[in-house]
Amino acid sequence: MKKWILLLAAPLLIVGCSSIAVFSDFDSAVDFSQYITYAYLKKDIDAVSISDLDKRRILRSIDANLDTKGLSKSESPDLLIRISTQAKERVYYNNNYWGWNWGWNPWFMGPSFQNISTRTEGILYIDLIDGKTKQLVWQGRGRGPLLEMTPKRDERIHTLVTEILSAYPPEKDN
Repeated sequence: MKKWILLLAAPLLIVGCSSIAVFSDFDSAVDFSQYITYAYLKKDIDAVSISDLDKRRILRSIDANLDTKGLSKSESPDLLIRISTQAKERVYYNNNYWGWNWGWNPWFMGPSFQNISTRTEGILYIDLIDGKTKQLVWQGRGRGPLLEMTPKRDERIHTLVTEILSAYPPEKDN
């Protein structure tokens, strides 16, 4: 019985510990099997306001993921890839009525503790654009905490890109 509980709880622990949230959207009228080559939109990549080291990490990870999906780089690509980033400061407010300070709350007098913290979240967008029509056909977005001094930075970025691209190509509805 304990084995079954552990087996059922393990995926919840892994998902619960994950700090990456991903989302994707796509044009349902597009046949994604037609795309077999890709290239990067260099001017758009150059405009992204992150370090060149992180850009290279992201692009290497995209290359590795698309290679496993059967796509290859080309001078005359079917898909054009653009990345963009965004950072947002998130404010978290926790009101715990059993802390170290005394305060008043509307329901009763008693101990109260307020904790306000901030965390910077980064968002990475990966856009796939049709090489002929120049229309956006697929977009993936991943969001997670920005940690400047994280050890294993390559792994963290690769995990983020892999999670985002896990939804490409989108599955067809039957």
